[in-house]
Amino acid sequence: MINKKISITAIGLFIAFSGFSQEKVVPLKAKLKNYVEYFNSIDTEAVKNFVPNANSYNWLEENIPLLECPDNIIEQNYYYRWWSFRKHLVKTPDGFIFTEFIEPVKHAGKYNSISCALGHHIYEGRWLKNNDYLKEYINFWLYKADVGQTKPRFHQFSSWVDDAVLENYKVKPDATFLKNILPALDADYQKWERERQLASGLFWQHDVKDGMEESVSGSRKDENRRPTINSYMYGNAKALGVIASLLNDKDLQTKYQGKAAQLKKLVQDSLWNSSSAFFETKFPKKGLANVREAIGFTPWDFNLPDDKSVYAKAWDQLLDTAGFNAPWGLTTAERRTPTFRTRGTGHSCEWDGALWPFASSQTLKGLSNLLTNYKNHGKMTAEVFYDELYTYAKSHTKNGKPYLGEYQDEKNGEWLKGDNPRSSFYNHSTFCDLVISDLIGIKPRIDDVLEVFPLIPKGKWDWFTLDNLSYHNKTVKLVWDKTGNKYNKGKGFYIYVNGKEIYKGKDLKPVKVQMN
Repeated sequence: MINKKISITAIGLFIAFSGFSQEKVVPLKAKLKNYVEYFNSIDTEAVKNFVPNANSYNWLEENIPLLECPDNIIEQNYYYRWWSFRKHLVKTPDGFIFTEFIEPVKHAGKYNSISCALGHHIYEGRWLKNNDYLKEYINFWLYKADVGQTKPRFHQFSSWVDDAVLENYKVKPDATFLKNILPALDADYQKWERERQLASGLFWQHDVKDGMEESVSGSRKDENRRPTINSYMYGNAKALGVIASLLNDKDLQTKYQGKAAQLKKLVQDSLWNSSSAFFETKFPKKGLANVREAIGFTPWDFNLPDDKSVYAKAWDQLLDTAGFNAPWGLTTAERRTPTFRTRGTGHSCEWDGALWPFASSQTLKGLSNLLTNYKNHGKMTAEVFYDELYTYAKSHTKNGKPYLGEYQDEKNGEWLKGDNPRSSFYNHSTFCDLVISDLIGIKPRIDDVLEVFPLIPKGKWDWFTLDNLSYHNKTVKLVWDKTGNKYNKGKGFYIYVNGKEIYKGKDLKPVKVQMN
């Protein structure tokens, strides 16, 4: 599945630049510094925001979890993505925000803000030690983004903000913050209902307002019932029910639990195509689109589908080269569809097959949820997840150097806006969260139990360390050393909280352990 032709020049350049062998035990802070120096050396830094390159090491060292693993591709991209994410942190008169484009774009709101990838930003940023950045960013969208604007900015794009807010809380609990913003979250959900909900209970959206313009089944004008917005609104309703429960608001809890249950049934009854075994867009008059698109995996991002083999069968398409499997990653539409990659003329962005990190990270999150939270996996395994995450990491390259852009050719990896300055460092997806929460498997919870569910295939990694992980106001460290020869502290899987060993196991396997 992995494309062996993808360039590994970036890794060679890094090793040459840093001057150390990957087989030596390098202190994690020294490893971070070497990566930062390399990334800084290849960057012209056309835009400087709150943390310029000169200060990037100190800021990252203070804020991010530190990783060491035997996979150079995944490790390098982990640090590259954090280094890039930091570039988008902007201090504004309305508080801190994270931008999507590093360069100003016409369709942005105040301070170059765009809500399209808000959920991705929160999922990624929740692992930063300083959570104030995210809380100010959330407040910006709830209270300030539309002030003084001639058109709505928060609802310019679909959003799974409520789900992301809850997931942030699970990492950085702050009940006061939740209590303060719950009325605004509730009002915002009701606004979506007024704007986009049909009498049937399903939500509709234009593909461009999903951030997925010129898609195979999409339209800039028609009120299509899309798996995206309906999955998002399900995730939002489910999250609001949990938040209301946490805050002892029984009426609100009951209201949103009912909304989530209704949407779950509607999505499975109305958007599932039993012929294609896939969740699909439904047109206002013509019925289901009869084409598989990556958005059909989105329901699993929120654990929406029932745990049945009939639904798990959809994931078979991930392995099919006529489905979504391509040399450079997972396509946004099935490759067998007759109109695959035909909308490039006259448009600046096309979601009719090309690779988009936004979609890749969504699909990988859904796959992780399937493998972690479901019994019916179809053909999916931890090996499939690892291979696709590896391919996704390996795609972050241009001219032999680390790069993150808008979208790519699925056959040769060319970044289709690669020479446009706005494409660089495109903050429209996740990666570090996929490594932390899905591959290594930190599963954030409301209680004080630390749950780890690794998706590292058996025998793939003999060792790794994840350190400086800020979780529930504690510092967590995970160490896996199969032979005991890497770190010379003994064989097995170790978990430390605030420097104290709380778990030791022989094997790298799912574990739940009380932190207190």
